[in-house]
Amino acid sequence: MAGTRLVQWLNLLLCALVLLKTEGANVGITFVQDAVAKGAVCLDGSPPAYHWDKGVGAGINNWLVHIEGGGWCNNVTTCLSRTKTRLGSSKLMDKEIAFSGILSRYQKFNPDFYDWNRIKVRYCDGASFTGDVEAVNPATNLHFRGERVWLAIVEDLLSKGMRNAKNAILSGCSAGGLTSILHCDRFRALVPMGAKVKCLADAGYFINAKDVSGAQHIEAFYSEVVATHGSAKNLAPSCTSKIRPGLCFFPQFMAQQIQTPIFFVNAAYDSWQIKNILAPGVADPHGTWHSCKLDIKNCSPNQIKTMQDFRLQFLSALTRLGTSSSRGLFIDACYAHCQTEMQETWLRDDSPLLGKVTIAKAVGDWYYDRSPFQKIDCPYPCNPTCHNRVFDTKEHPEL
Repeated sequence: MAGTRLVQWLNLLLCALVLLKTEGANVGITFVQDAVAKGAVCLDGSPPAYHWDKGVGAGINNWLVHIEGGGWCNNVTTCLSRTKTRLGSSKLMDKEIAFSGILSRYQKFNPDFYDWNRIKVRYCDGASFTGDVEAVNPATNLHFRGERVWLAIVEDLLSKGMRNAKNAILSGCSAGGLTSILHCDRFRALVPMGAKVKCLADAGYFINAKDVSGAQHIEAFYSEVVATHGSAKNLAPSCTSKIRPGLCFFPQFMAQQIQTPIFFVNAAYDSWQIKNILAPGVADPHGTWHSCKLDIKNCSPNQIKTMQDFRLQFLSALTRLGTSSSRGLFIDACYAHCQTEMQETWLRDDSPLLGKVTIAKAVGDWYYDRSPFQKIDCPYPCNPTCHNRVFDTKEHPEL
């Protein structure tokens, strides 16, 4: 019996390893050591870092710079907590990570970008790479230097060949998707003028909406992030000259001014936004939303109605982008968050579809000007191809 179990376990392990080998590949870490002298450091003062899988063949002068996600910290207490994790210290980052989805090196899984230089920038500043406070309180040793980190990493990549780029994309997921929105035009300005440059924001279009208690929870939170990190001076002047800087952290108030072509991939029922903007724990003291946030199939009819209203708010915020064909839209009716990094949602036989098109094909066609793509899905539960997230309470005790 024990022998049979061992054989079954070994077979499962072998299958998992084969899957990893075919769908993802491990890529080592690079620390930008000379950034420290410029004060371009993570929250704890450690050097910034990225993972780089080098381009080959025809893709040797093409660059995809993808920004990691991971939320934000809005005060000294929450930022200190992050220094004990990879999101605040490069000392705690994995030395190798798997590249899949838009970062995959395999043509089958990433036909348009597999041979590019693919970089994943590690996120360790807590403010989507916008902060820049010179002073460091010796009592906390917190460094709010995200903007400097961003610049140091781009300069490092330029020195390693990106200055010869023919094609370049700035992309990111979640807080990294917000980074790609906030920094899109600056990235265009730093890459050589002759290069074709576009941006991609995956799950980065966070909206300013009231929570289920009627409070402006996320608006207050973003204002605290901007104040704590000294981000105002690094946000779009076309926005901060008109409204409060904290509001300019929301794409709906600044993205219309972006000159560089940009593609937005987002779930209309973004699971992070449902959990943290619409129904954060502070707005749901009795845990009425707990089961619903774990699995959309558990939601009551009233909760679904509230989520449908949230979707309409999200779509309304999107209309501020205008109708330019240089903008791409893939807005599916899924309960999901970050769909470009995972192979199952980027490109696989069962990946989410809009108009029979995968995210990978939509983005590739748009980037290479084969065809524009601007599609918004019908309301939940209309799309059977969705990979709706189901959360484990052990992994997400805060829900």
